[in-house]
Formats: sequence, C-alpha cells, structure tokens
Amino acid sequence: MIRDRHTNDRFAGAIDVIVIGAGHAGLSMSYLLGMEGVDHIVLERGEIANSWRNERWDSLKLLTPNWQTQLPGRRYDGDDPDGFMPVSELVGFLENYAVSSGAPVATNTTVTSVRREGCRYRVTTDRGSLVARAVVLATGACNIPSVPKLAAELPDHITQLTPHDYHSADQVEDGGVLIVGASATGLQFAAELLHAGHDVTVAAGEHVRMPRCYRGRDIFYWLDRCGIHDERYDEVEDINRGRRLPSPQLVGSNDSNVLDLNSLAEQGARVSGRLMGVRDGIAQFSGSLRNVCALADLKMQRLLRTIDETADADGAPAPERFEGTRIDNEPLLTLDLDKAGIRTVIWATGFRPDYSWLDVPVFDRKGHVRHDGGIVDAPGLYLLGLPLMRRRKSSFIFGIEDDARDISEHLIDYLNKGGQNDGIHQDDTRARSDWRRTRHVPAPAGALGLRA
Repeated sequence: MIRDRHTNDRFAGAIDVIVIGAGHAGLSMSYLLGMEGVDHIVLERGEIANSWRNERWDSLKLLTPNWQTQLPGRRYDGDDPDGFMPVSELVGFLENYAVSSGAPVATNTTVTSVRREGCRYRVTTDRGSLVARAVVLATGACNIPSVPKLAAELPDHITQLTPHDYHSADQVEDGGVLIVGASATGLQFAAELLHAGHDVTVAAGEHVRMPRCYRGRDIFYWLDRCGIHDERYDEVEDINRGRRLPSPQLVGSNDSNVLDLNSLAEQGARVSGRLMGVRDGIAQFSGSLRNVCALADLKMQRLLRTIDETADADGAPAPERFEGTRIDNEPLLTLDLDKAGIRTVIWATGFRPDYSWLDVPVFDRKGHVRHDGGIVDAPGLYLLGLPLMRRRKSSFIFGIEDDARDISEHLIDYLNKGGQNDGIHQDDTRARSDWRRTRHVPAPAGALGLRA
C-alpha cells in the first residue's frame, strides 16, 4: 500500500505535472511520465484503486478475460488467462503496479479546486495546494450514478439503490425488485437477484447485445482481431452518441455463453420497455421495447458477420447465430408497484464524471469538458480514461496504454515547448492535426457492428 510515499514535501512548491486519480488510468500515466523522468505527483481522494475498492458490488468481475489485463510495463502473468478477474484481485494488481513503478501517490488527498493561474494550474486539496505546468484528469467516468428525475415520483416506502449502493443480494429486502437499465450492470444485478429468489422486473432501454463466446473464442478476442477496439474517435460517425453507448450485455464468467434478456426471461424475469414515469404508484413503460430489441439484435448480427470475415480466414469453427430477443405479444406497459410487490428499485442507468472541482472554463452547454481526444480546450490540461476518448477500447483497462502513451507524448512535447504555448491547443490547429495523424492507427471504416 502506498501512502504519501515521498509526497509530503510536494505541497510546498511547483511541480511539472499533477495527475488526479490513482486508478488504472492515473497509474498508467504516472508510469509513462516516470519513464521519461518527468517530475509529477498523483493525487488520490482515497486509496489506490479507490473506486474499484469501495464503489463496486461484491460479485463483480471484469468483463474482459485475464489475458487482456495489461498496463504499460505490466500484464497479467497468472495461471488462468481465460478467467475473469474479481475486483479484489484487480485492486491487488493495481496496488502492486503502483509499488513496482514507484508511483508518487498521495492517498487520502481530496482535490477541491483546479484553476488556471497565468500559464500554470493551482490545484487545491484538503492538505494544501500545489502549482503545476500541466494537469491530467484521470478520475474516470463512473464517479456519479446517473439517476433520472422521475426517481422522485416513486413512493417513499420503496428503497432506491444505485450501483454505488448495491453490494450484494443480501442487502435487498424481501419482495420484488425493479431494475432500470439493461446494460451489463443491470443484467448482472438481475441474474444475481433472481438466483437469490427475488421477483425481478427489468426495464430495458437501448442496449448492446453480444455473446460471451463466438466461434470458439471470447468475443473480446474477435473485437481485437478485427481491429474494432482500435477504431479511433475521429473515425466514428457520431462521436457524441458513440461515447454514450451502454456497456455490452456481458458477464465476467465462462459458465454461461449468453447473458441477455432472453436468458433472464427464462429464469423468470419480467421484461418491459424503458421506464417513462411513475404516477400514484403506477410505473409506466415505453411501448417501444420490440423496436429497441430488434435494433440491438440487428447490430449484433452485423457485428458477427464482420467477425465471420476474419474467422473464416482463420479457419475458426463454423458460424453461430443467436435467436432474436423474444418479446411478449402484449409487452408490459404499466405496473402497480405495490400489487406487484416491488420493494426495491435499482437504477442501473449509467454514470457521469464529477468535475465539480474544475474551475477552468472548458465546459460545453451540456456540462461536458471540451476536448479533442483527451486534449482539453485549455493549454496543459488533459483527460484520460473516458469512454471512446481516443479509441473504442479507451474505457477498458487493456485500452488505457495506447491512450496514455498518446497523451503523455503530447504533454511532454507541451512541457518541452515551455508549457505555456496556447497554440498547441487552440491557435495552431494545423500542428494539432499533424500530431493527431502521427498517432493514427488504421482501423476498419465506421464502427462495424458497434456503429453509433
């Protein structure tokens, strides 16, 4: 465990780079900066891998197989490459990575403000302040659960949980559970609660369906093999939509090939359309479930056909096809929550990042930080670890290395040019475009089966 290793004296003067967040993204950036001899510090509000340690449910495993668990200078070397790493093991992996790389991490240090002062940044924390030439925001995209406003319409006696609140089925009181959201998180909650004997209803909106295994390989093998994970952000037709896509309906387990709405229905779950509102204890659902599921099925089949082109050339086993999502002839449109015995609602409706402490004018009208592949619209300010930040794989642990190398190279170039040249970010757009092209990795046109 690293706790303020060589960092106490850093709260008195200036430093080249401050990295905020000691998860896989922040530690990867620290490793690369350290390899180049860049003076830096990593600030972490809790412990190493704090979000994984304290804001995930007990049974969670990574969606990616162990052989894909890798960071700059470190990769999985255990005896179960095709298994899936539980959170507790991942925390240990990240702690060991921080120790072995000598990452200068200040733990239990909460950032309260980042503001521009001339050509530098002042980062204020609950332990003091520092001044840096550049700052990397590596706090991730899952800081605050996104709970819709209609949550206020639920009766007071119904317990409401988010993925940050939910730890295991044991904490859920007897009775029915309504899970809002049908991406990986929502479906994993549903499967776990069904196994525990709860009556479960899943309100499904837009989702990404895919099998765990296909043609003898894990689906992530094929996504890599076909170049889909390497598709760049500037190749995506609708980048804003692409960054909002939910996580695929997968579970970190080889016990079952498929986790989807069909498999949940077979276990006894009720499936409805998107939750639209609650009035007088009556939940109201969208009637578009059939269309939403048909679109998810269509995109999955498109993805599998894309994989087939490569798999055929590789001599893989014969193609497989999967049944379309089964929808009742009369889908559920309303549900009396009390009569149905619903005692708990779990909001598996996604997350959003928390930049409430960022006092730099870089936000658009929707509150998102303006950036070009992680290069923020302010000199010396960078993002790391967000969905589709630079590539399709950006939000996955194995995908952070390429992004971190790109950003660290740009950051070091910025420092070498004096750390105060606004033109790197704003005025000299031609130079930035040239830099972007030098980092280009060819990938298939469009997003293939994952087209936004």
